[in-house]
Amino acid sequence: MKNIVIIAIALFTSLAFCQKERTLTLNEETNLIDVVYYHDNGEVSQTGSYTTDGKLQGQWLSFNEEGEKIVTAYYKEGKKVKKWVYIIDGKIKEVDYSKNVASI
Repeated sequence: MKNIVIIAIALFTSLAFCQKERTLTLNEETNLIDVVYYHDNGEVSQTGSYTTDGKLQGQWLSFNEEGEKIVTAYYKEGKKVKKWVYIIDGKIKEVDYSKNVASI
Protein backbone atom coordinates (compact mmCIF):
# COMPACT_ATOMS: atom_id res chain seq x y z
CA MET A 1 0.00 0.00 0.00
CA LYS A 2 2.75 2.45 0.94
CA ASN A 3 4.57 1.71 -2.32
CA ILE A 4 1.45 2.53 -4.33
CA VAL A 5 1.02 5.82 -2.49
CA ILE A 6 4.68 6.74 -2.98
CA ILE A 7 4.43 5.98 -6.70
CA ALA A 8 1.23 8.01 -7.01
CA ILE A 9 2.76 10.97 -5.19
CA ALA A 10 5.85 10.81 -7.40
CA LEU A 11 3.62 10.65 -10.50
CA PHE A 12 1.55 13.63 -9.38
CA THR A 13 4.62 15.68 -8.53
CA SER A 14 6.43 14.86 -11.76
CA LEU A 15 3.36 15.70 -13.83
CA ALA A 16 3.38 19.20 -12.40
CA PHE A 17 6.80 19.88 -13.87
CA CYS A 18 6.76 17.85 -17.11
CA GLN A 19 3.94 19.51 -18.96
CA LYS A 20 4.78 21.52 -22.06
CA GLU A 21 1.52 23.40 -22.54
CA ARG A 22 -0.34 25.41 -19.94
CA THR A 23 -2.63 28.37 -19.47
CA LEU A 24 -2.28 30.87 -16.64
CA THR A 25 -4.96 33.29 -15.49
CA LEU A 26 -4.86 35.75 -12.59
CA ASN A 27 -8.05 35.36 -10.58
CA GLU A 28 -8.61 38.89 -9.29
CA GLU A 29 -11.22 37.76 -6.75
CA THR A 30 -8.90 35.28 -5.01
CA ASN A 31 -5.57 36.89 -6.01
CA LEU A 32 -4.41 33.42 -7.12
CA ILE A 33 -2.95 32.32 -10.43
CA ASP A 34 -5.18 29.62 -11.91
CA VAL A 35 -3.31 27.18 -14.12
CA VAL A 36 -4.29 24.39 -16.49
CA TYR A 37 -1.64 21.97 -17.74
CA TYR A 38 -2.25 19.85 -20.85
CA HIS A 39 -1.07 16.44 -22.05
CA ASP A 40 0.56 16.29 -25.49
CA ASN A 41 -2.76 15.02 -26.90
CA GLY A 42 -4.54 18.21 -25.77
CA GLU A 43 -6.39 16.65 -22.83
CA VAL A 44 -6.22 18.49 -19.51
CA SER A 45 -3.47 17.05 -17.31
CA GLN A 46 -3.85 19.18 -14.17
CA THR A 47 -5.79 22.13 -12.83
CA GLY A 48 -5.03 24.18 -9.77
CA SER A 49 -3.85 27.49 -8.40
CA TYR A 50 -0.67 29.15 -7.22
CA THR A 51 -0.22 32.04 -4.86
CA THR A 52 1.38 35.10 -6.43
CA ASP A 53 4.68 34.04 -4.83
CA GLY A 54 4.54 30.63 -6.55
CA LYS A 55 3.18 28.32 -3.82
CA LEU A 56 0.54 25.71 -4.66
CA GLN A 57 -2.83 26.64 -3.15
CA GLY A 58 -6.25 25.01 -2.87
CA GLN A 59 -7.60 22.04 -4.80
CA TRP A 60 -5.51 20.45 -7.55
CA LEU A 61 -6.92 17.86 -9.92
CA SER A 62 -4.87 15.51 -12.06
CA PHE A 63 -6.18 13.62 -15.11
CA ASN A 64 -4.81 10.82 -17.27
CA GLU A 65 -4.42 11.19 -21.05
CA GLU A 66 -7.99 9.91 -21.55
CA GLY A 67 -9.35 12.75 -19.41
CA GLU A 68 -10.24 10.60 -16.39
CA LYS A 69 -9.59 12.14 -12.97
CA ILE A 70 -6.83 10.25 -11.15
CA VAL A 71 -5.88 12.54 -8.24
CA THR A 72 -7.65 15.11 -6.08
CA ALA A 73 -5.14 16.98 -3.92
CA TYR A 74 -5.15 20.00 -1.63
CA TYR A 75 -2.48 22.54 -0.71
CA LYS A 76 -2.29 25.48 1.65
CA GLU A 77 0.59 27.87 0.96
CA GLY A 78 2.58 25.08 -0.72
CA LYS A 79 1.97 22.44 1.97
CA LYS A 80 -0.09 19.30 1.50
CA VAL A 81 -3.32 19.39 3.51
CA LYS A 82 -6.65 17.57 3.85
CA LYS A 83 -7.50 14.20 2.36
CA TRP A 84 -6.01 13.37 -1.04
CA VAL A 85 -7.80 10.85 -3.23
CA TYR A 86 -5.99 8.70 -5.80
CA ILE A 87 -7.63 6.43 -8.32
CA ILE A 88 -5.19 3.63 -9.13
CA ASP A 89 -6.26 0.72 -11.35
CA GLY A 90 -9.89 1.63 -10.72
CA LYS A 91 -9.47 1.54 -6.94
CA ILE A 92 -9.76 4.56 -4.66
CA LYS A 93 -6.85 5.19 -2.29
CA GLU A 94 -6.92 7.97 0.27
CA VAL A 95 -4.07 9.71 2.06
CA ASP A 96 -4.83 12.15 4.86
CA TYR A 97 -2.27 14.94 5.26
CA SER A 98 -2.15 16.48 8.69
CA LYS A 99 0.52 19.12 9.27
CA ASN A 100 2.00 18.25 5.84
CA VAL A 101 2.62 14.60 6.88
CA ALA A 102 0.88 11.62 5.26
CA SER A 103 -1.18 9.16 7.26
CA ILE A 104 -2.59 6.18 5.43
